[in-house]
Parts: sequence; structure tokens; C-alpha cells
Amino acid sequence: MKIHPQLQQDTYTIGKLPLSHCLLMNDRRYRWIILVPEVAEEVREIYQLSAENRQQLLEECCQIQQILQQAFQPEKLNIGALGNLVPQLHLHHIARNSGDPAWPGPVWGHSPAIPYSEVEATTMVATLRHKLKL
Repeated sequence: MKIHPQLQQDTYTIGKLPLSHCLLMNDRRYRWIILVPEVAEEVREIYQLSAENRQQLLEECCQIQQILQQAFQPEKLNIGALGNLVPQLHLHHIARNSGDPAWPGPVWGHSPAIPYSEVEATTMVATLRHKLKL
């Protein structure tokens, strides 16, 4: 399975869960993880997944939410499955706080990303791999 080029460009790879590839969005202002289920290319919506894969995706989403909550203690956890620019099925998980630049609105389209430095990205990916046991 190939991850969409836009996702590859915008993220760092954290690892692979049973169903999904786990990616870190390259925007240091937000703690933002993207899950990309490893499914057929024509599957673009959650309802198109098999019942088994829908259940597995929900489990992985909950796992990501728990890690974001424990690690960063956000005020709110946002989940989105937009796909307007990237048609490949993927789910965004974003830890939000009232002090973040886009609060209380959505992060999409708010402002250009501020990338992690290589050291920050390496540290964040290592931290998340450890918490996810990857």
C-alpha cells in the first residue's frame, strides 16, 4: 500500500498499528497524529470498510486518543476524516488547547504549518513510538 504523496510530504512516520499507518503531522503547534488504514485504494470512506476493519480502526483511534490525552493533557481531542485534498482514507487526531493558534476554530486552513526541527521531530516520533509500543 502506498501512502498518498501529500501525506508523505506533510508527515513523519511513527509506525504501523495492526490496521493503520501512524503518522505525525509536521506542524509543531499541534500534537497531531494521522491514521491511514491499510486498505484497498478504492476505500475512501469509513462505511466502506469491513465490519472487522471498522472495529479495528475505532480501537486504534481510541488508542491514539488515550496517548494524546495522557502525554499532552489537551482540553479537547479533535478527530476528522476530511479527504477533500487527499482522497485516501485517513483520520486526523489533534490535541487542542485554548491557547493554540486556531482555537476555537478548526486547524485546517487557519495558517501555514510551522515545521518541527529535525531534533524536535526525532524526539516526538521516538516519544510516540514508545507510548504506542512500536
